[in-house]
Amino acid sequence: MGSWQQLAALALALCAVSGGDSLPACNFPPSLWCSSWEIAVACQVEKHCPNLHRRPPAAPPVSVSLYYESLCPACRMFLVTQLFPTWLMLNDITNITLVPYGNAQEKNVSGQWQFKCQHGEAECLGNMIETCLMYHLKDVQQYFPVIFCMESGPAVSANLEACLQIYAPSAQLADIQACVKGDLGNKLMHHNAQLTDALDPPHNYVPWIVINEKHTQALQDQAQKALFMLVCKMYTGEKPDACNQGEAESKTSSLSLN
Repeated sequence: MGSWQQLAALALALCAVSGGDSLPACNFPPSLWCSSWEIAVACQVEKHCPNLHRRPPAAPPVSVSLYYESLCPACRMFLVTQLFPTWLMLNDITNITLVPYGNAQEKNVSGQWQFKCQHGEAECLGNMIETCLMYHLKDVQQYFPVIFCMESGPAVSANLEACLQIYAPSAQLADIQACVKGDLGNKLMHHNAQLTDALDPPHNYVPWIVINEKHTQALQDQAQKALFMLVCKMYTGEKPDACNQGEAESKTSSLSLN
């Protein structure tokens, strides 16, 4: 007798015990009862599906927030070599927040915010462009590749149009430029300043990395050295295949160095 035939026989027995009533909430044929955990539970046969493992509830993603400057060499290095590759491989379990401002300073002049950036006006422009990109593109899947492209090139701001054509061809360059030059960009950058000033503990260097709403020097060091492994370690749910593969490769590499 096949497995689903055995389940059908079980159904008849259960119906007999229950006085002939149908199984509650089970509207599936016996051949499907072991096809998923949810169906097995609905049909009250989960104990009879030995090859079906209950999946643990989804865990919250690991949040990684980067407070940075568009022309800061260490910021660019972290974004390009650690944050973006980690996000590409683990975007299902990672939430990314980018706040371009860093060590900039602001002052209100006649109702408009004026900004002074650590690496000059070019950095203020880069910060503003990336802020407006995030506002207009909305989805990290769209704006993060563009920002990665900009930060990877020799001239951050000058790369905007080419990076948009490659990674977000439907985006309107004119909208982003209007944001950069107008009141909207000014207000968005002021918001970045407020987010940065509200950090606890206060930031005193960039890049400033916050993991799951927490910053410590240990987390900062781990993130800058191996963010991928840190995210895998901190994720409390079932590890994705990429994490298991990365852990195996790390152990192999360790053994080869000994």
